Amino acid sequence: MRILTRFDFVTAIIIFCTLQKGINVNKSESEKKLLSEFSLFKSFLDQSGMDSEGLVNKAMNFSVAIPSWGLGTGGTRFARFPMPGEPRNIIEKLEDASLLNSLIKITPKVSLHFPWDEVRDFSEIIDYALSNQLEFDSVNSNTFQDKKNETNISYKFGSLTHTNSSVRDLAIEHNLQCIDYGLKLGSKSLTLWIPDGSNFPGQMHTSRALDRYLDSTAKIYKHLPEDWFLLLEHKLYEPSFYSTVNNDWGTSYAFSCHLGEKAKCLVDLGHHAPNSNIEGIVGRLLKFKKLGGFHFNDSSYGDDDLDAGSVNPFRLFLIYNELSDAEYCGDLPNDLAYLIDQSHNITDPIESLIYSSLELQRAYIQSQLINRESLYYYQQNNDPLMALEELKKAFRFDVSLILKMARYSLGGEIDPIKAYRDMNYRQKKSEVRKFKNNSSIGIV
Repeated sequence: MRILTRFDFVTAIIIFCTLQKGINVNKSESEKKLLSEFSLFKSFLDQSGMDSEGLVNKAMNFSVAIPSWGLGTGGTRFARFPMPGEPRNIIEKLEDASLLNSLIKITPKVSLHFPWDEVRDFSEIIDYALSNQLEFDSVNSNTFQDKKNETNISYKFGSLTHTNSSVRDLAIEHNLQCIDYGLKLGSKSLTLWIPDGSNFPGQMHTSRALDRYLDSTAKIYKHLPEDWFLLLEHKLYEPSFYSTVNNDWGTSYAFSCHLGEKAKCLVDLGHHAPNSNIEGIVGRLLKFKKLGGFHFNDSSYGDDDLDAGSVNPFRLFLIYNELSDAEYCGDLPNDLAYLIDQSHNITDPIESLIYSSLELQRAYIQSQLINRESLYYYQQNNDPLMALEELKKAFRFDVSLILKMARYSLGGEIDPIKAYRDMNYRQKKSEVRKFKNNSSIGIV
């Protein structure tokens, strides 16, 4: 397959024209079919006043980071069912990440999680990533599990807000270490999520816990390099079910304002109460210039970490509507962190990451089709039905050919899941990656 540059889109149409003239060009049937279908589709888009080349270029420039922990099989509190051939270490995770990116061409960055990711030689993984066209995204700290061989200090009753200063110091030290790791990797942000909270009324002094949180995070914030961000992630519940210290976007916003300009709010789509207006939260954080990024997943009840777009693709579209509106108005930050955060319990992680990445790309391109001026008109004139219809017209529009042409132009696969299955990759890897009974690669 000939690999086109991101701005060499028109070449694909030229190739199709030569095919029509009978010139012998070595193309597979699927490529010929795509070029033929897209030629007709392009004519329809152009006649409808849509910028077909601009849309393909936007799809080509779209990207989302993938989580190292999402490349392994996840689990629940009850069980984990490992998949044959799953990665056992960071190099094998990067190997899977490289394959994923080669198929869809929109996942060039990997986000590491410490100490889930054990790195003994940073130069080794950096060289491996570079040789496989990968980079590293935000680093993530873990203060919700006790350190191995640590017997005197435990996170059982909290980390950055623990009543014991020794526990707080250990959690602060770990986050500072993660920043140092990120500097080696070329990351630009630290994602901070803590499990701290309470399971019983009266267990925790709420305002003192907040004071301890602000004191601990201020010490982490002070260690940030000038061009870094601290991404504060809130969560309504779990593992603490009565209360959590950073429980909603408003609390996260207040924390970020207290800490300073480099502190931003990270929105995980599963960390809200049922029926929360997540797109509204995104709009407010954009307005306040405190949106730092996303952890994309889908949810039915709580933090299910289901595949993004599998349950509520319209909500995903509405979130991207807020982002595209900010882009249209020139107010979209260019340094937002976009990351998938899912637990693949019963599916092949690579297939789920393909599916989710393409659903995110689809929602973005659909949101680019919204006629902003028409939408503004209906909003200004208090016409809710027509305003909704303006959104639905873009949401109902099938942009699959745009996404396929973008992948093809970048050298990816027209049908990535089929291509992946045809490779028999998982079976081949199972022959060299022998499963360890104590392995815990994915989210558990």
